[in-house]
Amino acid sequence: MVLLLQPQKSWFIIRKYRAGMSNNELIHPTAIIDSSAVIAPDVQIGPYCIIGPQVTIGAGTKLHSHVVVGGYTRIGKNNEIFQFASIGEVCQDLKYRGEETWLEIGDHNSIREHCSLHRGTVQDQSLTKIGSHNLLMVNTHIAHDCMVGDHNIFANNVGVAGHVHIGDYVIVGGNSGIHQFCKLASYSMVGGASLIVKDVPAYVMASGNPAHAFAMNVEGMRRKGWSKEVIQGLRTAFKLIYKEGLTTVEAVERIRQEILPTVAEAQLLLDSLEQSERGIVR
Repeated sequence: MVLLLQPQKSWFIIRKYRAGMSNNELIHPTAIIDSSAVIAPDVQIGPYCIIGPQVTIGAGTKLHSHVVVGGYTRIGKNNEIFQFASIGEVCQDLKYRGEETWLEIGDHNSIREHCSLHRGTVQDQSLTKIGSHNLLMVNTHIAHDCMVGDHNIFANNVGVAGHVHIGDYVIVGGNSGIHQFCKLASYSMVGGASLIVKDVPAYVMASGNPAHAFAMNVEGMRRKGWSKEVIQGLRTAFKLIYKEGLTTVEAVERIRQEILPTVAEAQLLLDSLEQSERGIVR
């Protein structure tokens, strides 16, 4: 084995004259890895991957070929990142001036081909954060300063603009766009080819360009085994918000008085309504 150092770039390339892998059989000899990177012993790194400065990769994670981790990125355990994904690259915000900002990725995520996940900016918390157990299908873009929870699914070609907050168990249909600073609360669902320019409350399904709310995600609730009483209570809450001609403030008060005492799940809906800053989809 030969270790070729390039101090001016602080990169190292591990090569082996015999056919096959380097002395670490899980790292392909064509991979370029910055000397500051911290990589767990069982991480698999495929051909022509590039790992930049200040990167941490947790145990059980696999990078297929041609993955670029730009730098200042913390990747957790048991993630799978497919070919041509760009992870932790500098953001596209024109205000960015090279400050140290970060990307954090949790555990058990599947990040498919051509996804791009950018680091944060100092105008927010200097951090873009992806939780655990998420599926990012082909060509998903997560922009700077986004906060993404757990168990979410982003279908092909979804674009998420900067500063967007997404809860847990959210599904975003293919070719949809999420406007900057929007919030998609937990258990919400966005139909394919939709444009989200307002916040989507918890449990609500929205679709269209621009998107409108049209129902509760009842099928998702059934698949999770929620009781008929809970589902009916949340459907009644939806009617109060969207069908009774009430203001959001009035609907919140009615839900709190009439539904929350027997349906605890309504609290998540109330929180998403009260925390909305852009207003909700109608």
